Amino acid sequence: MKLNNHPTGRHFLQIPGPSPVPDRILRAISLPTIDHRGPEFGELGLKVLAGLRHVFQTRHPVVIYPASGTGAWEAALANTMSPGDAVLMYETGHFATLWQKMALRLGLAPEFLSLAGTDSSGLPQSWRRGVQADLVEQRLRNDSGHRIKAVCVVHNETSTGVTSDIAAVRRAIDAARHPALLMVDTISGLASADYRHDEWGVDVTVSGSQKGLMLPPGISFNALSPKALAASQSATLPKAFWAWDEIVEMNKSGYWPYTPNTNLLYGLSEALDMLLEEGLPHVFARHQRWAEGVRVAVRAWGLEIQCTDPAVYSPVLTGVVLPEGIDADRVRRTIHERFDLSLGTGLGKLKGRMFRIGHLGDCNDLTLMAALSGCEMGLKLSGVALAASGVQAAMDFFSSHPERPALQAAA
Repeated sequence: MKLNNHPTGRHFLQIPGPSPVPDRILRAISLPTIDHRGPEFGELGLKVLAGLRHVFQTRHPVVIYPASGTGAWEAALANTMSPGDAVLMYETGHFATLWQKMALRLGLAPEFLSLAGTDSSGLPQSWRRGVQADLVEQRLRNDSGHRIKAVCVVHNETSTGVTSDIAAVRRAIDAARHPALLMVDTISGLASADYRHDEWGVDVTVSGSQKGLMLPPGISFNALSPKALAASQSATLPKAFWAWDEIVEMNKSGYWPYTPNTNLLYGLSEALDMLLEEGLPHVFARHQRWAEGVRVAVRAWGLEIQCTDPAVYSPVLTGVVLPEGIDADRVRRTIHERFDLSLGTGLGKLKGRMFRIGHLGDCNDLTLMAALSGCEMGLKLSGVALAASGVQAAMDFFSSHPERPALQAAA
């Protein structure tokens, strides 16, 4: 007789995306596919485009692609740049590095700013802090000929647990009196961390479906400014599928110039309803609260938080640095095998030194307590010396910091 080794109960997916998809969204995705040229679809298209403008906090067009976030990276560059254009990019982690490599492959001339050197833990300093806006301003002031055509930064760096101050980057560009476009990747930040496309003066915002929007992978976005749309009129990098002009024009009536991913748009419509029913300020506040509860646990364990600047702690994920000599990937495997809990691996320069706990989207206090319990047991099984119980510390935090104290008191 063949033994069934499949674990009972639910799998705990605590990576920082793709995040768990709520049942409400799964049911919406399962609806019958409709004619993407019919009137019912046009209504759906107009609804999701209007809802996305609320989430990006913009009055301007948001382009939707049936692609991953990598596609939206390419779209942002291909629509605004010409071969050989210089772009200033900032190294905050693995995903900023991948965007820089893409710029090279597209025939652009990216310049990569970063903080030099490593810290006392042997980790790269630039990966433990956010974008240093003063370095951006200084570089742009030195570009008197305005050769640099765009500044590209990552808002929430998924590989490091750092959320950079985008408004400060815009102030730096303005202080340097430089005409460069500001492009921002908020693939893991959107709908989890406060993000304001218009107010912060962003020209192109890149995002994706599988993080705070709580959808499966497969949809990505470019939120645009009038300045970006004007730049696209003279940009000469090759583009066809990614071209904004036809998409923006057809979107005015709720349609696309290609076959859209209809069923994921059903899910997007439901996700937008959920977020806007709750209200974005509360969405952002609960993510901040979850993040602090997880950080309380990490501090109690006596372990380092990967982000070293509390001002830019991510509300989306927390990176946990393990002592030198401890293989973080081995610890993560132990946790997965013993407790059916998935955690994010260390990427790029952080491989083997840390793991990442996601606390975003369809989550709650008990979900996080289960995840922290699995982490604590796995750390102990792996021989990591812990100063105290992070689980107890997190329980104390969540119980003494209720999510909606005013509502609970009224009840």
